[in-house]
Amino acid sequence: MGEPTISENVSRTSGKDAQRNNILAARIVADIVKTTLGPKGMDKMLVDSSGDVTITNDGVTILEEMDIEHPAAKLLVDIAKTQEQEVGDGTTTVALLAGKLLEHAEALLDKKIHPTVIIKGYRTAAEKALAFVHEQARRVDSKEMLKQIAKTAMTGKGAEGNKEALAELIVQAVETVAVGNEVSLPDIKIVKRKGEHVGQSELVQGIVLEKERANAEMPLRIMNASILLINVPLEIRNPESETRISVSTPEQLESFVAAEERYLKELTQGIIRAGASVVFCQKGIDDVAQYYLAQAGILACRRVPRSDMEKISRAISAPIISNLNEIGNEFLGNAEYVEEIRKGDESFIYIRGCRNPRSVTIVVRGGSEHVLAETIRALEDGLGDVAAVVNSGSVVAGGGAVEIEAARKLRVYARSIGGKEQLAIEAFAEALESIPETLAENAGLDPLMTLAELRRQHDSGALRAGLNLLTDQIEDTFAAGIIEPVKVKTQALSAATEVATLLLRIDDVLVSKGKPEPKENRYEGLE
Repeated sequence: MGEPTISENVSRTSGKDAQRNNILAARIVADIVKTTLGPKGMDKMLVDSSGDVTITNDGVTILEEMDIEHPAAKLLVDIAKTQEQEVGDGTTTVALLAGKLLEHAEALLDKKIHPTVIIKGYRTAAEKALAFVHEQARRVDSKEMLKQIAKTAMTGKGAEGNKEALAELIVQAVETVAVGNEVSLPDIKIVKRKGEHVGQSELVQGIVLEKERANAEMPLRIMNASILLINVPLEIRNPESETRISVSTPEQLESFVAAEERYLKELTQGIIRAGASVVFCQKGIDDVAQYYLAQAGILACRRVPRSDMEKISRAISAPIISNLNEIGNEFLGNAEYVEEIRKGDESFIYIRGCRNPRSVTIVVRGGSEHVLAETIRALEDGLGDVAAVVNSGSVVAGGGAVEIEAARKLRVYARSIGGKEQLAIEAFAEALESIPETLAENAGLDPLMTLAELRRQHDSGALRAGLNLLTDQIEDTFAAGIIEPVKVKTQALSAATEVATLLLRIDDVLVSKGKPEPKENRYEGLE
């Protein structure tokens, strides 16, 4: 039997070429986001195929919008997405760190060090680095510290000019929805309203819906609202199978229509008797039902998304009802008032003044779509950081302080190991130092001089010395209020190490180009 062959529609890259190709792709992605890191990072303008423009320095947004096709580069996009989902911040850090780990691994590969040795060294270094980060952690002991975390997360973003006001909103929102040490970020809804400026953004102790009243005859505002949530339609249900009704006289048709109206009136009478003054319905509301509700002075809203229904339920502490025959006022929730606000073509329904809400809304204001979008990205970073701190309770000094200290300790540890693995651990330490080095470079400082001074101060015992880029000085960043959640650092370290070691293990890349044409058709017409 002959050697097995690979299909002609599959391209193959193997050995060093495969490794170099993957490392190059990851490094290119890391270099793209590198200039966005830190409070003085630059923005990217991304233009999609339809001409829509996005201006941002948010790592995960840039990577998602770039429409990357290279399989190795896609892995960096995946870890950035995971970082965003887990902690909401640190997406640029994780992509940059992974790129630097692979860059230093390439230098080791050039020295004929086997990938398995590098992988072992990297895993050992990551384990030690995580331990060193936890050693430097401090417990959060004040609301002011939470505000500092939010401000650090938003520094360098489009919302930086209003970070004081936004940090206050973030901390209030997180404290309101927190149950013990658990914060569920989906309980904090963000709604954008174009007009005015970012500083006029507000926290609503309740929910804001991008909806309008079901009927213009309904009241615009209900004070001391009794709210009913239903997920069944207030309309005649369509039969599941095709149904025909035979009508032979006008009286029969009139009787049929009258029966429909009686049914809808009975549905609405049950709601009115229960004492509801506001109704939110997940399904449709028939015109006849709208009429009866409006006659009773009830404000109703139809086709409210399931996610918003659940948020309202948590805000007003009331269940979502599936059976209208069992409505009683024990199923009603309360709010100070519910009102519809219309501005231009936009309509919003505000549910304000909920007692002890477990779900709230931050209404973001801004003069343009681009400002609103970038402000929301900054808010999400701040919310992610504050939630991560409330969940874990621990923070570390920012400005590259924690990375420099972890790198210093790794070098000391590497000397006790010996062998080729020592080189991999030292390479890991160098990759960690790329974070403060990039921060300095993006701020227009001399990266090598800054790195040398940071190393000197850490060697002399200044464990929290980092870059304060508001003053362009090296100082105790913890004391300066530049603090970050431990979770952001540990997640970035773990994810970057995982993707770097994953790519280093690959020595063969097989890319399918799609199915070849059937053989009988391939030469058709060439006879």
